[in-house]
Amino acid sequence: MPIKIDLNTFANGALAERANEELQKVLENIAVPNTDAKKKRKLTLTITLSADNKRDVILTNVMAKSTLAPAEPIEAKILMDLDNNGKASGAELKSGIKGQTYLDVETGEVHDDVGSKVISFKN
Repeated sequence: MPIKIDLNTFANGALAERANEELQKVLENIAVPNTDAKKKRKLTLTITLSADNKRDVILTNVMAKSTLAPAEPIEAKILMDLDNNGKASGAELKSGIKGQTYLDVETGEVHDDVGSKVISFKN
């Protein structure tokens, strides 16, 4: 008896359905602009087969799995300092250079390097 399995209808269509679900995840991951476009993604289909003692019936399990590209890392700088009690503390450097002020484009205000203080030039 020749083996005749249509992968489109195998397991009541579950193999094709799960393959398409994982393929959709891969396509969506490729479309994300903060992932590496050239990084390889993978879609793996696994059919596990085990026979009964008479070897006339085979139980199968169908599995689809995708391996996606991670998001690109985002770099930020933290300024280290000591608080009034001598404990280490840190704040994100927002100006780009320690001690440099920067202009908040949304509010038009000038801030210190970590954005915690508004600097006024009115006086």
